[in-house]
Amino acid sequence: MGLPRSTFLRFAALVFLLQLVGAALLLATVHQLTQDQIGDEAEAHAERLRDQFLHSYRQGGFAALGAAVAARAQPGRAPGAALLLVDRGGRAVAGNIAEWPPSLPPSSSAATLDLFRIGHEQSEQIYLVATPLAGGGRLLTGHVVESELRFTVILEEAMVSAFAVAVALAAFAAWSSTRLIHGRLAATVGTARAVAAGHLDRRVPVDGSDDAFDALGIAINAMLDRIAALMAELKIATDGLAHDLRSPLTRLRSTLERALDASEGEEARGAVARAIDEGDRLLTMLDTALRISRAEAGLGRESFVDVDLSAMVEDMVEVYGPLAEDNGFEIVADAPPGITGHVHRELLGQALANLIDNAMKYGAGRIIVAARRTPAGDAVISVGDDGPGIPESQRPEALRRFGRLDAARSKAGAGLGLALAAAVARLHDGALELHDNGPGLRVELHLAH
Repeated sequence: MGLPRSTFLRFAALVFLLQLVGAALLLATVHQLTQDQIGDEAEAHAERLRDQFLHSYRQGGFAALGAAVAARAQPGRAPGAALLLVDRGGRAVAGNIAEWPPSLPPSSSAATLDLFRIGHEQSEQIYLVATPLAGGGRLLTGHVVESELRFTVILEEAMVSAFAVAVALAAFAAWSSTRLIHGRLAATVGTARAVAAGHLDRRVPVDGSDDAFDALGIAINAMLDRIAALMAELKIATDGLAHDLRSPLTRLRSTLERALDASEGEEARGAVARAIDEGDRLLTMLDTALRISRAEAGLGRESFVDVDLSAMVEDMVEVYGPLAEDNGFEIVADAPPGITGHVHRELLGQALANLIDNAMKYGAGRIIVAARRTPAGDAVISVGDDGPGIPESQRPEALRRFGRLDAARSKAGAGLGLALAAAVARLHDGALELHDNGPGLRVELHLAH
């Protein structure tokens, strides 16, 4: 699965973004609240000064206002205050600001400006409120907010650092949450893979938390218990079926053998002999069909052993050598030493024997039985011949149980050889592949390492 389509990646991205947005909103809210608080306090100071001076103005006129401003502007009287009173001509009458700020409109307004106060060597950020007077003069009251604004700069720098930390924490939260979910699901996936590999006793661990993952594990375990019970019933049924059918067929063969001994005419003896052959064929078909069913059900993995596959190939070629020679075939082995596998020896031997039998029935010329190791570490056993082969379009039919192609119907067989080999390959977590041998057919039995 590609990363853009990964559910884990999308979930991690969602958690990361939510954490990031939450942190950004929190920091922005704190910043805005701080700015608003500073502005409100500065405005309150400036307007309080203005109201006090306007009270003096209403009581004693412009002269009283000038005296009040001059008195308040004295050093030490109002450390954070900024004051200026000008007459109708714009000349300074009193205050601690030398002249009316050019950038401040003469009408009543408020602004934060960078100004020098008399007696101070450096400019300061001052919140100012301008008030026009009835006689044409103007009053300027303000409050120094330099330290407050410096604090906001420090606060903004701290917020940048806090946001960087928030990004790291959001990434960690996203990673932690996905790892937690992945860890809970990994046990379920591991159990499913183990069961698929034939370990029917494996179960999903549950921790009693009664959450969705626990419910999933309990449901899967119940399903696996049911499957295990059905597999046990299948084993009992197939074993019973094999026993129940093999016994009467064996008795039938014994009866036919006695009938063959008692027969006098050649025609009668031939008919009885053919009946015995059909009985043997039926027994073989029954045994093969049961083997296929058991292999496809995953039964038999408990019998896996380490086997020298190279030696097995050599042994099979030696066993089939005389028979192949009698039928006009040349059979050779191509198996470098040291190829081993953990396999079901009996079933694999039966599958390989079926492939060699098929090559001698339907193939021609030279039969090569080979073993090799793939780059991925899997073992491959193959049987190739120089016969007519199987067209690619008909290969699925050839692999089907009891599937027989038109060219094979004239020869003895039940159409189970390739089906058994395919079932044995699946039992070993592999697959059976049919390839063009150029000419002929090459059947490859892939066995997972």
